[in-house]
Amino acid sequence: MGTTPDGRRQFASDNYAGICPEAWEAMARANAGHVQSYGDDPWTARAADLLRELFETDCEVFFVFNGTAANSLALASMCQSYHSIVCSETAHVETDECGAPEFFSNGTKVLTAAGKLGKIDPDAVDWAVRRRTDIHYPKPRVVSVTQATELGTVYGPDELKAIWARAKSHQLRIHMDGARFANAVASLGCSPKEITWQAGVDVLCFGGTKNGMAVGDAVVFFDRNLAREFDYRCKQAGQLSSKMRFLAAPWVGMLEGGAWLRHAAHANAMAELLHGLVSAIPGVEIRYPRQANSIFLALAPAVRDAMHARGWHFYDFIGWGGARLMCSWDTTEADVRAFARDLAEVSAGVAGG
Repeated sequence: MGTTPDGRRQFASDNYAGICPEAWEAMARANAGHVQSYGDDPWTARAADLLRELFETDCEVFFVFNGTAANSLALASMCQSYHSIVCSETAHVETDECGAPEFFSNGTKVLTAAGKLGKIDPDAVDWAVRRRTDIHYPKPRVVSVTQATELGTVYGPDELKAIWARAKSHQLRIHMDGARFANAVASLGCSPKEITWQAGVDVLCFGGTKNGMAVGDAVVFFDRNLAREFDYRCKQAGQLSSKMRFLAAPWVGMLEGGAWLRHAAHANAMAELLHGLVSAIPGVEIRYPRQANSIFLALAPAVRDAMHARGWHFYDFIGWGGARLMCSWDTTEADVRAFARDLAEVSAGVAGG
């Protein structure tokens, strides 16, 4: 599952992987017979209840098709057009959403703030707010954090609480882009509530696609007041699925037996194995700490091209250059060792001239 035409599992993206068995089976069960449409079905109700159980709080839950819509509509729900969103320089909402947060909020500006390893520095939140307070400048309204970050690092509870303290002092809301939230939870070994509402997060966009689902993100409002008329936003943006059960059922399959966390932990473990193997190869440099299911390498262009020639797919434009290797729910130890073996051979060949 999750292979390219040559039958090989790849490391370019966890989006390459297929649908995990738990999500597939739940969709098959949801396909039996007729149920009500537009979310008025038992699958959607069950999925929302399971998320409330997972986060141990009475949150409001919506299901949309993808992460771009989840992030953009959630941010729009917290902003007016004259507001701004403060995020990391490498945040997905800044670098990879094609301006969608600005579009769906009718012009809210995304402002980048400094930090290390893909994270926002709490001091940078202060700077973003205080640099200008005049009416000619878009007023900061939301801090957006990415969990796990675009550089594969994770925010711990204390780091999030430090950002929350600064945000609260400026009356800012906190949005979390959780495309790989499951991987962060697995990495930290904490409960989901510890890095969401207990750390000041107002709304989480919980990604399912990268964790083994076919499609779908859950938008989880811990501050239910912010969810007012969010259903209308979803409808207007083309995100209200008529057959909502097929977005919700995979969540039921993933949450009921804990597959969401098992798959994330497996992907992280494969990334850790890959990290250990490639870090021992002469000439290969690890760029960032391995904390979730990705590693970033600095590769010579000749090495990169030779690996591509051997049929390996990986991105080299994410995280400000370098090669990003992403492990998935279906990555195997054999896949990892095969890649590392080829990389060692190619690197030795390039070094030997």
